[in-house]
Formats: sequence, C-alpha cells, structure tokens
Amino acid sequence: MKFLCLGYLNAEKMDALPKEAIAEVMGQCAPHLEELYGTDQVLVDAGLGKDVRSLRRANGKVKVLDGPFTETKEMIGSVFIIEAENMEEAARVAALHPAVQVDDGEPFEWGIEIRPIHYYKGGD
Repeated sequence: MKFLCLGYLNAEKMDALPKEAIAEVMGQCAPHLEELYGTDQVLVDAGLGKDVRSLRRANGKVKVLDGPFTETKEMIGSVFIIEAENMEEAARVAALHPAVQVDDGEPFEWGIEIRPIHYYKGGD
C-alpha cells in the first residue's frame, strides 16, 4: 500500500531566523534522511517552494487564487510517498523523517501527516 506523507512547518517562525540559523537546522536533516531512504520504502521525496496557486471552480469557471486555499499558520514544506503494509508500518517509517527527529525543528512546528493513497499512477 502507498501512503502520502505531508511535512508541515510554521513558515512565519522559520522565516524570522537569519539564513545561517536556518541552514544550521536544515543541516541536521541529512542523517535522518539517509536512515529514511535506507528503508527502501520511500518512492518519492520532494521539498516544496513557497509560491502557491490554488485552483477552484466557481460559477462554471476555474478561478486561480494566489496562496494556499486553506487559512492556516502551517505550510506544507515537503511531501513524500512511502510503501508500507499498513498505517502502523507507514507511521514507523515516516517517524524516521527529520520533521519529527530533529529537535531544533520543534520550535518551527515541524510535523508529518500520513494518508493512505487510494489511487496511484507512477513509474513503478
């Protein structure tokens, strides 16, 4: 079974730091990513940029809006897809991700949401 994992952060808090401090925190991620990738259960991993457009259909037309559709302080900063037997295994694998392993990420509200994928068309 495949699971979509969404990595969240509070961008406002991270953006308040100098670039050097952000680089220091992000530098702590590499060993955790190696462990995550070492499971051979990660199919896709991607970091996301801040530019966002939302598409919604209204009155028979597609509207393009700047920014995320939902109003929240949390922003999706990364996505990854893993292969696992069930939600429990998916949670064990996702728990290796830096978002929940790097202590210095906690003040920025790093976290992960896991959802089963019901339809997947990909390269495997």
